[in-house]
Amino acid sequence: MAKTVGDFLVARLGEWGVRRLFGYPGDGINGVFGALHRASDKMEFIQARHEEMAAFMAAAYAKFSGELGVCIATSGPGATHLITGLYDARMDHQPVLAIVGQQARRALGGHYQQELDLAALFKDVASDFVQQASAPAQVRHLIDRAVRIALANRTVTAIILPNDLQEMPYEEPARKHGTVHSGPGYRPPRVFPHGDDLQAAADILNAGKKVAILVGAGALNATDEVIAVADRLQAGAAKALLGKAALPDDLPWVTGSIGLLGTEPSWNLMRECDTLLMIGSGFPYSEFLPEEGRARGVQIDINPDMLSLRYPMELNLTGDAAETLRALLPLLRENPDRSWRQTIEKDVTSWWKTLDERAHVDANPVNPQRVVSELSPRLPANAVVTSDSGSCANWYARDLKMRRGMKASLSGGLASMGAAVPYAIAAKFAHSDRPVVGLVGDGAMQMNNLAEMITVAKYWKDWADPTFVICVFNNQDLNQVTWEQRVMEGDPKFDASQSIPDIAYHKFADLIGLRGIFVDQPDRLGAAWEAALSAGCPVILEVKTDPEVPPLPPHITFEQMRNLTSALMTGDPHQEGVIAGTFRQLFAGILSRR
Repeated sequence: MAKTVGDFLVARLGEWGVRRLFGYPGDGINGVFGALHRASDKMEFIQARHEEMAAFMAAAYAKFSGELGVCIATSGPGATHLITGLYDARMDHQPVLAIVGQQARRALGGHYQQELDLAALFKDVASDFVQQASAPAQVRHLIDRAVRIALANRTVTAIILPNDLQEMPYEEPARKHGTVHSGPGYRPPRVFPHGDDLQAAADILNAGKKVAILVGAGALNATDEVIAVADRLQAGAAKALLGKAALPDDLPWVTGSIGLLGTEPSWNLMRECDTLLMIGSGFPYSEFLPEEGRARGVQIDINPDMLSLRYPMELNLTGDAAETLRALLPLLRENPDRSWRQTIEKDVTSWWKTLDERAHVDANPVNPQRVVSELSPRLPANAVVTSDSGSCANWYARDLKMRRGMKASLSGGLASMGAAVPYAIAAKFAHSDRPVVGLVGDGAMQMNNLAEMITVAKYWKDWADPTFVICVFNNQDLNQVTWEQRVMEGDPKFDASQSIPDIAYHKFADLIGLRGIFVDQPDRLGAAWEAALSAGCPVILEVKTDPEVPPLPPHITFEQMRNLTSALMTGDPHQEGVIAGTFRQLFAGILSRR
């Protein structure tokens, strides 16, 4: 059989080092799927239950493996379904290639079934490169450019393949005018600043008496370098959500997460510092950074368009985090004054006590904070943790203690619901031998994550380590939005939009051949986690949690308290529980300080 365009595409991706694709089939992409079948010994296809989930898997695979993520879908609705997951990749700067089918070239423009203007559809999410193929000899350079641009720019690219073209015999481009002869291969360059800029940055940092560091996803591969710089400067360090795994939480000067889901020590660190070093972070909320003009600033980022965006930096360094910090370290003087760091360490110690107090406060029936605090000491050393958006992300951000060697992520810039389970699946395909835990709200589980547990049931026996636990926080409430309505808008809970059905998630696990565990008593949480992590098969751990435990921000403003009071006074249907839950959480914090 002659090599088709589909065969060439699959082989060319293999030359680029691609070994698996996530997606869902359809007649608009049949030619490529035929090629995947013929090359199944070289290229693995992972069948998701929905194209959006396949795109989330590709984004997460890029995050956890450091390689290109690839997703594939048919024309029309298959292509449109990819968009949300692709935006997740784009906003978190992950290299992902989308391959989508299209109707036959001779039908285009004829209002044919499933005919959409896919180039226009993908023009924003894949703005660096989206092209529709029109001839076999064109496909070679489309693949090469799409992969290279995705890797080099850490972004999303897309290739659109009409279905008749996929099955045509492949032709190399002729050696004549008007053709392109491309080749595969890309290695990221070493990127770090000029020497005089490094010295200027060192001068600023050396002059600081109270240095604060903020790390993001760009620092995930620079843990040792960040620690060395922090120790040299006697600095404290906060973590943006995507940088949660960049620093272990057993370091006494690591203040934890920052922002609305952040910690009080991170708030204090930013309020009191005189110098800010931001490394590989696009943390969006400027109100949680130092007040403008109160701190000198140095920022390191490999993307120049992220520099001086959140805080007016005195000096910006374009470069890879690890490379830049290694070059900067010899220029930094040892700070002999430990008073600033001692203040931070005391604050951090007190905060962990506060969190423990809050986690053990009585709730109806289970305090959601305790779910994560009971998990932390039981997590295997090389675990990968994913979280969904929603109130579970609060407890993931604050209560989960990362240790060196662990990985963790979630939908950051897009903050999309429904990413935790596909993220966890992708983590397993990136690291089959590592335990994976996903934290999911019941809203996201109902939205689309229950279906992806069928994907888990399909593939888990091929994994080197079967440990895969999805913990569902069942509170029958779209809880994060409920609290945002109360605290940000001053509106009471709107039951029609916020209350959701009660589903027996653990029984669904049993139904599809996995294991389900149900907990509605706090003193059973520890044993439940141990059973789930040692089950020898994937588990849905369902915990009946209290929706009235407030995800308190690290600093409560007068406006927030006024809005909450207004919401309660205008008839919140859960007024009594909200008041009791908020009081207990605040009182726990006061007790721990005493």
